[in-house]
Amino acid sequence: MKVIQHSKEALQRALISNSTELTKLYNKYTEQERRFLEEGYNAGQPGSLFQNITVHSESDWIPAHPEQPQDFESFYRDLTRKTPSANHNTIYIQTIGSFGEARPQTDQYVEWLREYCQVFFHGVTVKLLPTVTVAETRCSFRINNSSHNLQILTGDLLTFLRSRKPKDAFCIIGITMIDLYPKDSWNFVFGQASLSSGMGVFSFARYDDNFYRSYAGRLKKQQKLKKDDYSVFDGYYIPTISSTLLLRSSKTMTHEIGHMFGIRHCQWLSCVMQGSNHLEESDRRPLDFCPICLRKLQVAIGFKIADRYKALVHWMEEDQSKTSKTEGAACHSGPELPKLTQDFYSSKLWLQKCLTVLQSDL
Repeated sequence: MKVIQHSKEALQRALISNSTELTKLYNKYTEQERRFLEEGYNAGQPGSLFQNITVHSESDWIPAHPEQPQDFESFYRDLTRKTPSANHNTIYIQTIGSFGEARPQTDQYVEWLREYCQVFFHGVTVKLLPTVTVAETRCSFRINNSSHNLQILTGDLLTFLRSRKPKDAFCIIGITMIDLYPKDSWNFVFGQASLSSGMGVFSFARYDDNFYRSYAGRLKKQQKLKKDDYSVFDGYYIPTISSTLLLRSSKTMTHEIGHMFGIRHCQWLSCVMQGSNHLEESDRRPLDFCPICLRKLQVAIGFKIADRYKALVHWMEEDQSKTSKTEGAACHSGPELPKLTQDFYSSKLWLQKCLTVLQSDL
């Protein structure tokens, strides 16, 4: 295992920069906010809120995909990055295909994802679009010859999302429980995005612990497919809605939407914006940003850091049975289900420690 550790001076440049203009912008934070953000300089020390990145093998993202680190100044001066505006301030979530057999339960699961994105990207509206079937997308599909898993083509899904993107959208994100592949030379991908167009699609199929043991989308025998015969997806993968699946889905979804804001893969500190090549690596990522990536998002949206953390803690603690439906929420009948946030417990404790620093008297 290798620990990636940057000097305090390198982290300081990455967070604040040597630019007089950006230093003045940084000094607009309160003293508590600056003290919190500068906790990153103490990464790896006992009691620190932030940790260094650990690389466990050559198959991890950083050694497999060398990238130029993106500091705050590089992000801020990137003319291609997208920023929400008064006319484009909504993140849309498009569900594709079934998320399970029990409709109230799966609708509630998708609504939890919407709520989480709403508080994570504090200040931006998040809405759900009506679910579409695979046939409605008119996407190409195949059977993976090595595993006999049903897969759909990501490029076709991005084209479909472009046609569904509302005029007031900051971005549109497609989510599905069907395995994805970008082209015939690839086995599978967790997701794919077109950052310049504000679109992305990703699958949660491989985030369920039962995927590799009893994936219902795996065919028992090879079938001869006919063009446009989408009946092959009838009865495909039915996930078990669990706290682990909700945690992994929330982490993946916010990571991908983070890219839509122009935030690249983080190489500074342990962060939700780190890349991942496999589930084990994804599980090692924390649920939230490091100080450098947090500053990028905060400048893009303009929230108060403490207000965002309070909203996240409230979502993790909230009694879902007492929650009223809001605009953009999923519509379903039946009682509200208890929110499956057991696996968020350590993240909630971390957020509360962050709030202690942000709300302390100096």
